[in-house]
Amino acid sequence: MADINRDDDQLEVAFPPRFTMGERVISRTVIRNDGTYNGKDIGEVLVHKGEVGFVTSIGTFLQQFYIYAVEFIDSGHRVGMRAKELCTLDHLPDEVLQSLGDRARQLQDLR
Repeated sequence: MADINRDDDQLEVAFPPRFTMGERVISRTVIRNDGTYNGKDIGEVLVHKGEVGFVTSIGTFLQQFYIYAVEFIDSGHRVGMRAKELCTLDHLPDEVLQSLGDRARQLQDLR
């Protein structure tokens, strides 16, 4: 049996969601179909690392974790993701925006 790394001690829903409806986010990882996405084979890539999307709804899983439904612009896929798999593009700290330089301006144009 596979060793599953779960955050069993963490109760995310005891705190407010990390992201809000309509917030622009970027995928921190490659997301593959685990069998819950209809019309795609198991293991098929749904979202590439670095793909940009918008949070369209916020739900919970096992009364423990927030699941963010994210509509990805390039692929058109709507995928449920955990907070640890996402990074905001709307609320980046000033030092991060400065380090991005011209790239930060391009991200602003995605609105």
